[in-house]
Amino acid sequence: MLWTLVAFGTVVRKDCTPESGTRCSPCEYGTFMKHPNGLTKCFSCTSCDQGLIAVQECRATSDTVCDVLPGYFCKSLADDTGCSLAEKHKRCAPGQRIKQAGTSRTDAVCEHCQQGYFSQDGVNCTAWTTCSETQLKFKEGSATSDVVCASASRAHYSYIPVLLLSLTLVGLLFGGRLTLKNL
Repeated sequence: MLWTLVAFGTVVRKDCTPESGTRCSPCEYGTFMKHPNGLTKCFSCTSCDQGLIAVQECRATSDTVCDVLPGYFCKSLADDTGCSLAEKHKRCAPGQRIKQAGTSRTDAVCEHCQQGYFSQDGVNCTAWTTCSETQLKFKEGSATSDVVCASASRAHYSYIPVLLLSLTLVGLLFGGRLTLKNL
């Protein structure tokens, strides 16, 4: 049996014999052959999977070339077919910010918000609100939430019902002798 190399985009249909030369067949749709060969089957075209898009369609003489969709980065890059495996960019958690945005070749980099800053959505860190002179800090800020300020007059009124309820409960515990009239 003699081995004969056939042209790009074709494979051997019938080997040559002393009476006839090699007969070639073109690669069918969805297959390719990118170099001279003595093979009887073309290679299957690469499929651009999740997060990938074809930037060059498969032809009889070349494979599909894939690249990443926006929001993804390439985890495995092949010389001749582009990206073969993509992953979605990391989402930063609340309390973090995006330090470095992801690209088509790198993942996003997150970092924690520094003290005095917060992030509810994991995108940017925002400085805590500073309460004005006429306000009281009703709730401390955290890495995921802002400071809550309240009007000084409202803050006092909000504690009165709690104080009255507490005194009433204490009065009930001691025989019900404490009344609002005694306050």
